[in-house]
Amino acid sequence: MLDPLNRAFRMSYLILWVAVFARQACLPVPANLFLLTAGALARDGELNMLPVMVIGILGCLAGDLVWFEAGRHWGRQIIRVLCVFSSDPHYCAQRAHSIYARWGLRSLIVAKFIPGLDAVTPPLAGIEGSSRLAFLAYDSLGSLLWSGLYAVLGYLFASRLAIIAASIARFGDVLVAVVGIPLGFYVARRVWVMVQMLRHLRLRRITPALLHKKITSGEQLVIVDLLRFEEGHESHAGIPGAVRMDPARLRRRIRVVVPESLGIVLYCSSSGELTSARVAVALQKLGISNVWVLEGGLAAWKKEDFPVTVHLSTSSEVTERFGIKVIEIDSGATL
Repeated sequence: MLDPLNRAFRMSYLILWVAVFARQACLPVPANLFLLTAGALARDGELNMLPVMVIGILGCLAGDLVWFEAGRHWGRQIIRVLCVFSSDPHYCAQRAHSIYARWGLRSLIVAKFIPGLDAVTPPLAGIEGSSRLAFLAYDSLGSLLWSGLYAVLGYLFASRLAIIAASIARFGDVLVAVVGIPLGFYVARRVWVMVQMLRHLRLRRITPALLHKKITSGEQLVIVDLLRFEEGHESHAGIPGAVRMDPARLRRRIRVVVPESLGIVLYCSSSGELTSARVAVALQKLGISNVWVLEGGLAAWKKEDFPVTVHLSTSSEVTERFGIKVIEIDSGATL
């Protein structure tokens, strides 16, 4: 009865485990479809439901344990890596922290059903110092609920899935065109953004020593502190004279008018200055080209024993001092 479905996925217990593990490792693998198929094949007698459930749980645990240990070892850097390519990295990290702060390990029970939260909850558990045994206990329950739901749905609606599989086989080329072409454009766009970021890093970097020299010589520079863009840095010290900003504001409908001779230097704490590069690309889209990224970020600045302070400049102070205008396009009001 389910021959088209089985041919489509070439299902086995090993393949099921690999699919679930890959999904928990943040790879674009539709593990839920594999679980649905496995449940349907269990109804048809080609697989056994109990091993399907166990394999689903073990695949989840294996992938989540990798991120849990990564969180223990590398700390908040892992969260920044997982969130940096989201549409709003600061909100992504802040949301994950607020949910975990409220629910703790219990969030693992429902995390797999919430897009975005599933990826960051296991490393957060490691960062917060949760015991491995407690983590595995809560994650096992969440894994059981998630994998069990799809496997049971596949079992209950096996005949429907067979019809869907036959339709997919019949209209496979059309499906590839409808789904594959938009997906290809999306992937190409993300790659293009990455290329822009890397190109900016290669051509527009400034060393801490050169920046310090420019500051002491009185050169007109706006130094933008992006630590607020990354979770957990709201109260950290920064470079004297810098202004701490949330780049999410750049996605609003605004127009920024900057004097042509004015240079802008961005710094963050991301490994490889990815956060700064992302913001530099956004500024370029607003027509601001004289933007530099501090090589090595704040860590490199501190390594050179250059001064830092918790008393940074405000946005109003910087705009007034350098003659910058930020205009909301919707309202036409100058800030």
